[in-house]
Amino acid sequence: MGKIIYYEDKNFQGRSYESSSDCSDLHSYFSRCNSIRVENGNWMLYERSNYSGHQYFLGKGEYPDFQQWMGFNDSIRSSRLISPHRGTHKIRIYVRENFRGDMVELTEDCPALFEMFNYHEIHSCNILEGSWIFYELPNYRGKQYYMKPGEYLKFTEWGALNSKVGSLRRVLESY
Repeated sequence: MGKIIYYEDKNFQGRSYESSSDCSDLHSYFSRCNSIRVENGNWMLYERSNYSGHQYFLGKGEYPDFQQWMGFNDSIRSSRLISPHRGTHKIRIYVRENFRGDMVELTEDCPALFEMFNYHEIHSCNILEGSWIFYELPNYRGKQYYMKPGEYLKFTEWGALNSKVGSLRRVLESY
C-alpha cells in the first residue's frame, strides 16, 4: 500500500495532506505544493488536475522542495499510485511513427539513448511488459512520461509535444 504526504511549504512545513490512493484534484486541499514525503510506493505526480500537464515520478524518500523532484513550479494538482510490475520488462522503440524505421528492443534501463543507439528521438513504441518512464534528457532528467503496456503509434499518444527522448527507465517495485 502506498503513502504520500504533500506539504504546502518547503521543508515539510505548512498545511499537509496525506494520501494512500489516486487523487484527481489536490487543489481542493491547498493551492501549492512545495515539499513531499513518499513513505511507501511509487507515485506519478501531475501539474494539473485529472492527471495532465507535466509529470513527475517519485519513489520512496523526502523531497524538501519542488526542485528535488525536477519540478518546474510548485503546482501539483493530481497524483497516481503506480502499481509495481514484478516480472520482466520489455519495450520496442522506433525512430518513426507507426512502428516504422529502426527498432531497438530493451529489457533494461537506458540512461543515455543517444550514446547507446545514436537516437535523439522516438516516434513510436510498443511496451510489451512492465511500465516505463521516458525522460526528455539523458540521465533521467527533463520532462517525464509514464508509459503503461500498450502500443503508442506516435509520441503525442504518451502526452509529449515532441519526440525527444534522452533516457528511459523501468518502473520497479521501489526506488
